[in-house]
Amino acid sequence: MISAGAAAGIALIALGLVLTPGPNMLYLVSRSITQGRVAGLISLGGVAVGFLVYLAAAVAGIATIFAAVPTAYLTLRIAGAVYLLYLAFQALRPGGRSAFVPGELPVERPRRLFAMGMVTNLLNPKIAVLYVSLLPQFIDPHRGSVPLQSLWLGAIQISIALTINALIVLTAGTVAIFLSRRPAWLRAQRYFMGTVLSALAVRLLTDRGRAVAR
Repeated sequence: MISAGAAAGIALIALGLVLTPGPNMLYLVSRSITQGRVAGLISLGGVAVGFLVYLAAAVAGIATIFAAVPTAYLTLRIAGAVYLLYLAFQALRPGGRSAFVPGELPVERPRRLFAMGMVTNLLNPKIAVLYVSLLPQFIDPHRGSVPLQSLWLGAIQISIALTINALIVLTAGTVAIFLSRRPAWLRAQRYFMGTVLSALAVRLLTDRGRAVAR
């Protein structure tokens, strides 16, 4: 069984990640604003399945694979950092947009909304790094089954992520209207998003993968 400290630690990390603008937030907000809350919630269902795929991989011991093949982990970190830097550039460049300014998204049917939500999450470098690098740091082999500990830690992360994302979906329209009437707040939110994404990218590039090497 996991310790209270491990549960609290993964909960704080999960909360920080879900509140940091990234691919999931960008997609869910845009979809909710352009097509409505129901579409946003259907997309969130796909995001949930993406989380379950990562959790299944964590329980199966994906960190062990990356420990055995360090080059694969290095490739993951570099690819993730480049993607985050691209998102940061899109936010910070002249004419960049906030996460709460919807992109041009066509109206999609429920099945496609679900699939797009799942794919967006599966390609989210923040989530990949969370399960490959951060989650193993909270596992203590002396406390019992490692797969079971991974399952509990992943369940905590998924519960927090889905709860916050659901709130984002339900309030996206209200927040977007609020920000649209306050240009200074909109610019600040955009610069904050770009800065945080850049910081995450730098952290990925400077991380030596100590968690995977355990």
